[in-house]
Amino acid sequence: MTGYHILLFAITFLGGSAPLWLKKVEDSAMQQLLAFSGAFLLSITFLHLLPETFEELGSQAGLYLLVGFFIQLLIQRLTHGAEHGHTHAHHHHDHDHKVVITPIMLGLSLHAFMEGLPLGFNYRMEATEPSLYLAVAAHKLPEAIIVTLLFIQAKYSRSKSILLLAAFAAITPLSGIIVNKLGMSYHFIAQVVIALIPMVAGAFIHISTTIFFESGTKHHMLTWKKAFAILLGVTIGLLTLFFEH
Repeated sequence: MTGYHILLFAITFLGGSAPLWLKKVEDSAMQQLLAFSGAFLLSITFLHLLPETFEELGSQAGLYLLVGFFIQLLIQRLTHGAEHGHTHAHHHHDHDHKVVITPIMLGLSLHAFMEGLPLGFNYRMEATEPSLYLAVAAHKLPEAIIVTLLFIQAKYSRSKSILLLAAFAAITPLSGIIVNKLGMSYHFIAQVVIALIPMVAGAFIHISTTIFFESGTKHHMLTWKKAFAILLGVTIGLLTLFFEH
């Protein structure tokens, strides 16, 4: 599990630092990356996370799933949709970047902590854990790039941006580690985590479907490039089922 955490941090940090070294991050490439990550995350949620949580909680999991969906909607009020690719809201109030970026980063940090909660749980199916780490990493990659673009827009120095990006990249793996340690030590925390997992799954569904509907062209058209990225994400998600024995 420790190796997964290190890999997740590395993917988030190294991928997120790309705007600091590249002259320009192509919008079309970002949209395709978002479409792929959204499709992959949604596939892993349906194929692995939901079967696990419904097996643990039965029909009660549906209620938690619904709650998680709307919790993500509330978090989006802070982030302005940055976690699923929106950056246009960040251009306002250029005279006071700190006022704009602080609530967005608070929302994204809360979202990042929630993403780590399912990573601290021991699953029944063998393929669930590695598949979930891959899906979260795929989602964190474009999210971290957007975070760095926020720092650049706020005119932060490169060293400050790197430091803040490292802190952001550490939130999700640390969340998984903390939850795992506490869950193994305290039974009631383990029970709380079981209830939180479908809430996170509901948030994943909200993020993924929002990416499908809102990312892409000006008129939110389903271009062939976006369709291919979605198909690729779903295909890789389906391939993870072969890891089950």
